Amino acid sequence: MTARYPDLDGLPVLITGGGSGIGASIVEHFAAQGARVGAIEVNAATAERTRAAVREATGRDVAFAVVDLRDIAATREAVAELAAKTGPFRVLVNNAGDDERHAWDTMTPELWDDRFAVNLRHQFFVAQAVAPGMIAAGGGSIINLNSISWMFGAATVIAYTTAKSAVSGLTKSLARELGIHKIRVNGIAPGWVLTEKQVNRANAADPSKFKAYLDRQCLKEHLAPADIARMALWLASEESRLCTGQTFIVDGGVV
Repeated sequence: MTARYPDLDGLPVLITGGGSGIGASIVEHFAAQGARVGAIEVNAATAERTRAAVREATGRDVAFAVVDLRDIAATREAVAELAAKTGPFRVLVNNAGDDERHAWDTMTPELWDDRFAVNLRHQFFVAQAVAPGMIAAGGGSIINLNSISWMFGAATVIAYTTAKSAVSGLTKSLARELGIHKIRVNGIAPGWVLTEKQVNRANAADPSKFKAYLDRQCLKEHLAPADIARMALWLASEESRLCTGQTFIVDGGVV
């Protein structure tokens, strides 16, 4: 059973990449708390499916904006449009990202820049867009999704791991910049979360990876999207009111 956080009831929350996987679970968990949820998703059909599923599960509606976060101007417009529906955001969950595999020896400058745009750049600019509303309201919470992949130097995703390692620096510096305004900035670094996408990828490549990875964990149970969503709820709530500048690892004990 998920804990109840009364201070999240009615609170405007923005979640990027909210249509599938971890993001969809975060959307549902905040909606179940009674938050006024706005979400950004790149795929319109995915956004509509998740909105319908969340409405059925929680009885609450989610305001979705369909936009590519690599387009910063469009992203800023989407944030403003969503805030007009929910109220100025008091919580931001910078969830969107993509760990698409790529080889180091065929990497191009264009692909490198694209992977940074997908996994890092928008986190800063969305935070920049919501911060004035948080300042005016007297505070807020920003949560940046990180990854443990860079902590052990995962192969075949070098641009992804480099971008995700930079999320730690972004989190630290934003916490310092915004702390005077009572805005907390923290990160969540998940381990291997068995979303539908990750399960399909592993089954196609090598199903033995499931056991091999679990052997590395202290706790012998695969992570689910809800495990990350529950941490996001706590970091959004005043229950974590003096936690900032930190990255919380949720990996079952891998690193």
